[in-house]
Amino acid sequence: MANKNRIFISFAIEDETLRDFLVGQARNEKSPFKFVDMSVKKPWDSSWKTKCRTKIKGCDGVLIIVTKSSKKADGQLWEIKCAKEEGIPRRGIWGYNDDKPATLPSEFDGVRIVKWTWTNIKNWLDTL
Repeated sequence: MANKNRIFISFAIEDETLRDFLVGQARNEKSPFKFVDMSVKKPWDSSWKTKCRTKIKGCDGVLIIVTKSSKKADGQLWEIKCAKEEGIPRRGIWGYNDDKPATLPSEFDGVRIVKWTWTNIKNWLDTL
């Protein structure tokens, strides 16, 4: 891969460890994909939405970690909505293959959610 995509990782704060795993996978020398992590790593002040929108607009795509926590994660849901409004490509990956939510909020409408595999992530990044 000649250049790295700038990727915003959207996740529920309860799933921060999964975000760390994803970033670690991208750094693994055997990984078929690389990206620059642009996710929010700490809470911001009251103007976080403005700062977050700016970050999302500067990204090539938004990778969404989807778990049962996602449906109640107000920040994550806002990030997904923001990416849609800004026309930034979105892709969901299941945080856990055996513990998927039964339903998801409307913010996930139009978001394809795939199994978390190196191949699935690489294939999506290659389309950006």
